[in-house]
Parts: sequence; C-alpha cells; structure tokens
Amino acid sequence: MITNYFIVFLAVLLLMFLFAAIKVLREYERGVIFLLGRFYKVKGPGLFIVIPIIQQMVKVDLRTIVMDVPTQDVISRDNVSVKVNAIVFFRVIDPANAILQVEHYYEATSQLAQTTLRSVLGQHELDEMLAEREKLNFHVQSILDQQTDAWGIKVSNVEIKHVDLDESMIRAIARQAEAERERRAKVIHAEGEFQASQRLVEAARTLAQAPRAIELRYLQTLTEVAGDKSSTIVFPLPMEIASVFRNGQGAKP
Repeated sequence: MITNYFIVFLAVLLLMFLFAAIKVLREYERGVIFLLGRFYKVKGPGLFIVIPIIQQMVKVDLRTIVMDVPTQDVISRDNVSVKVNAIVFFRVIDPANAILQVEHYYEATSQLAQTTLRSVLGQHELDEMLAEREKLNFHVQSILDQQTDAWGIKVSNVEIKHVDLDESMIRAIARQAEAERERRAKVIHAEGEFQASQRLVEAARTLAQAPRAIELRYLQTLTEVAGDKSSTIVFPLPMEIASVFRNGQGAKP
C-alpha cells in the first residue's frame, strides 16, 4: 500500500516537473536562460526544456514597441518656451544584452528619449522646430540608436507629434507672418515699378529713333480718349503738328 502511494507521489512529482520544465515560446519571443545564476544561452522560439531550480528563464519580446514620450517643457535657443511630445519606435535585437546590460530596458529607453528630446530641441530655434521636423526626428533617432546599441535595442524611428505654444506666442507669430507678407508685397510692387520703368526707357529710346512715331502715338491716344463722349477734353497741340498746318497754308498760291 505504501509502495502504491509512493509511486503516485513520484508520478505527480514527475508531472509537476514536466509542467515546470517544458516551455513554449512564440515566434516573436526569446528566452534568456540562466544556469545557477550565470548566463547560459538564448533559446526559442518553439518547445524546449528549462530545468527547474537549476535554470531560470527571462522572456523577451522582439516585436517593435511604440513608446509615447510624455510632454516635455523645452526652451528653444531663441528663449521660447514650448511643450513637445513624441513617439519612439524601437525593438530588441539582442535579448541577452537587453537583460544583462540594463535593469529595465523599456524604462531606460523612455528616460533616455525624454532627456534626448529636451537636449536636441533646446539647441534649435522655434522656426526650426516648426519647419524642419524631419531633420529633428532624424537627429533624435540617431542619438537614441547610438546610446541604446549597447543594450541590444534598435531605435528605428522617432516622430515629434506636437509643438504647443502659448497664446501670446501664437499671436506674435501671426503678426510676424502678416508683416512678412506685407514686406513681400512691397518688394513685388517695387520690382514691378522697376521693370515698368525699364520698359518705358526702352520705349522712349525706340520712339526717339523715329520722331514721327511720337506723333502717331499721340494721335492714337486722342482716339482712345475720344471714345468717352461724357466729358469735355482739353488737350495741348504739339508744335510739330501746328508747324505742318502753317507750312501747308504757306504753300497755297
């Protein structure tokens, strides 16, 4: 009777051992195995055995992690206070280093991303933050990727989501944009006047080469003005035209 209980006890113990020893990892998971506290190897995916008590396993997810960087207060190089948040895309490429080289790789990457975001954006002016986001994204991503390489982390992308400004700063930017549009309008108007004056000079030179051309132009202008019969027009008579009439009268017999 005692022998039967002992056999049942051994069978239960063996089943518990098998349940504890058999591990199954998915395709995107890896297991970092420690043998008596020392790093042994990385296993997975699939089915394998981990000896209880002697071996311990730490599971690591290899999928890309989307981490939301909390809103950071940043002072730009031109002393403008803004609030900036971002998204960081990263994944574990070396499970062993992700466990051995840093305590919590997710928390460490999050803290490093916040510090790097403040540091990088503080080196640029507000106009660069608003107009050159791709450049800033690449700058932050390259720094994070370099810093986390020793942890077995690959930072694939960083995207700045929002750059929030105070209401007073928004009004100041609006006034600046309006002043810039007025400046451009004045420059375009002055450029048009300059080009028109150049054309008038060229026209005067052309008319100067043919003295009768100015008379034809004068008569054409009178014809255009005469089309409006609602007003009385007084115009001067050029001396050249008057001399023609005087010469014509003197030529009669």
